[in-house]
Amino acid sequence: QVQLAESGGGSVQSGGSLRLSCAASGNFDNNYCMGWFRQVPGKAREGIVGIDSDGSTSYVNSVKGRFTVSLDIAKKTMYLQMSSLKPEDTATYYCAASEHLPPNYKGGYFCLNSYGMDYWGEGSEVTISS
Repeated sequence: QVQLAESGGGSVQSGGSLRLSCAASGNFDNNYCMGWFRQVPGKAREGIVGIDSDGSTSYVNSVKGRFTVSLDIAKKTMYLQMSSLKPEDTATYYCAASEHLPPNYKGGYFCLNSYGMDYWGEGSEVTISS
């Protein structure tokens, strides 16, 4: 069983930066992916970036070029460096992971879909003021 714990949320002004961390306890299977999701009240949870254990990544357009995901396999920790933050980035950010990747899958996108996730963190608040 894996547990995920986010850290690093907070409040910054528009244009600022934050880094989120997601530390996993327990052991993943050989192949897995992790992802960052965000949710605002009244809206569905949105996958914004995924990363596979082989390093493949995928970003949604709204964060591409501003957010960077990385994965330290030895530390079992995923990071999200967020730059050029905008008020519309305000949300609760969740990390998630899946050990049930499709056969022959590649590309970093599987962990953009909340339905495929096996594990979730508790969430970390990010507030961007204008």
